[in-house]
Amino acid sequence: MQLKETFEKAKRSSKSLALLSDEQRNEILQSVAQAILDNRDRIIQANALDLAKMPKESPLYDRLQLTPSRLEGIAADMRNVASLPSPLGHITKQKTLPNGMRLCRVSVPFGVIGMIYEARPNVTFDVFSLCFKSGNACVLKGGKDADCSNREEVAIIHEVLTQYGVNPDVVTLLPATHEATGEMLNAVGYIDLCIPRGGRKLIDFVRDTARVPVIETGAGVVNTYFDKAGDLEMGKAIVNNAKTRRVSVCNALDCLLMHRERIDDLPALCAPLAEKNVIIYADDEAYSMLEAGYPYLEHADDDSFGTEFMDYKMAVKTVGSIDEAIDHIDRYGSGHSEAIITMDEEAARRFQQHVDAACVYWNVPTSFTDGAQFGLGAEIGISTQKLGPRGPMALEEITTYKWLIEGEGQVRR
Repeated sequence: MQLKETFEKAKRSSKSLALLSDEQRNEILQSVAQAILDNRDRIIQANALDLAKMPKESPLYDRLQLTPSRLEGIAADMRNVASLPSPLGHITKQKTLPNGMRLCRVSVPFGVIGMIYEARPNVTFDVFSLCFKSGNACVLKGGKDADCSNREEVAIIHEVLTQYGVNPDVVTLLPATHEATGEMLNAVGYIDLCIPRGGRKLIDFVRDTARVPVIETGAGVVNTYFDKAGDLEMGKAIVNNAKTRRVSVCNALDCLLMHRERIDDLPALCAPLAEKNVIIYADDEAYSMLEAGYPYLEHADDDSFGTEFMDYKMAVKTVGSIDEAIDHIDRYGSGHSEAIITMDEEAARRFQQHVDAACVYWNVPTSFTDGAQFGLGAEIGISTQKLGPRGPMALEEITTYKWLIEGEGQVRR
């Protein structure tokens, strides 16, 4: 294993984090947040080198791009993380047994968290802030598309850590190679938890290859169902925001399910999308309704309904009932985020009860599936699995626990 020494250093550094108080961690996070703003030109120049290698028409271009306003948002999220209560040392269960033994379950760090991600340079800062706050070292494996950005970001983090006398190995950036990914996934005894964040191909590869524990952060094939009792004006705003706010993110809308009794409202519902040049892949009923006025219209096929577009593209499917909408989501959804637009509370509750996803919305766009929006400070990913954390993963989700047992010489009989 060529990177064995790197992993060993990360493992050793994780022990030193236990010596820091929460106040010290918070002070360092605040300093890194300020360093992001003070060095924004360095970061943007490095990011420009990455952007120059990616076609502007690529869906990943927006995800890759860092701007002054986005860096301000990243710094603000880091300050939010610093302001949150520590997730460590929480007593989650305690009891005294009949024999007098005292049991206490307390939250502790995992140790070393490995993060594999693609063209998402914001993830570097988000993962550092959450791991550092929760007492975890992190080993980062970014994609080659964002390598210049990631290396500049980690250099800035290391500069601040060094100023505070903290071992910089608590944040390690691996080479942007496939070989480094393979070594991380096989770093048994060094990587305590691996979290992939990216498209379906990456996540499937990590799940099928890893020998270390993995939490899946699934791809987002996201649906919104406009019910027969949906409010049109509300629906226009929700659909437009869910689809066009940022098309390259995992919570962006991919398919609009339209109740047949409201099909006449489809042109008005989609009108704001035309202003953003969104291509709609419509089934036959929806196509007939839109063809007279919607300028960017294509016929849908089966692939249209299970695709995470990450682009200014969206499918439209006509359904005859809420049950048909739920069945569609069961077949094509990815368990990430789903939404219903309706003024019928009974329908909304039925939808929320029966739709199997990490986040299920009623009269709210799926664009809110985000750790910062949930008040978690930031996120390390959106888990779509059911074993362990589910939905936005932040501080609590990257801690584990241990049992502390006290007694007065009791022995087991």
